Amino acid sequence: MEKKVLVLNLDHTPIGIVNIQKAFVLTFLEKATSLVHFDSLEIRTVDRVFPYPAVIRLYEYKNIPYKGVMLNRNNLFKRDQHTCQYCGGEKSLTLDHVIPRSKGGKSSWKNLVTACHRCNTLKGDKTPEQAGMQLRNMPFRPTLSYFLAEYAERHATEWLPFLEVKPVG
Repeated sequence: MEKKVLVLNLDHTPIGIVNIQKAFVLTFLEKATSLVHFDSLEIRTVDRVFPYPAVIRLYEYKNIPYKGVMLNRNNLFKRDQHTCQYCGGEKSLTLDHVIPRSKGGKSSWKNLVTACHRCNTLKGDKTPEQAGMQLRNMPFRPTLSYFLAEYAERHATEWLPFLEVKPVG
């Protein structure tokens, strides 16, 4: 698997991930500088060897409006680590509105959790308190850094010092 490269804005905020080709071009054209390299990897040409960047920082600040992480099924499952937030199960996962829609609950990061089919059926059209169930983790709105850190823990530990991982209010 090809390693991905974390891109930071001039102020060191993460703005995305690029492949090695894009990262190399940005550094070679002096639009970015490499801050950290992957130790055991290198880029070889016919007559030169370059370090394989893990994190690059742009030389110019790019104004990128923050749109947040998209609320969708896949991102909710990722946030909840593909486990039921009531029993911890990992099979037959669905989404559950903590405060049911019939009681005014919205489809939002702070009201949706991953639940197995059994727990979702048991809870039904009630709040967790009314159903006598307890959430293992309170739902929260994740940041881009949260998802990047999750990737970094498995594939690029070199990124972790550049990622501040806190839930957004």
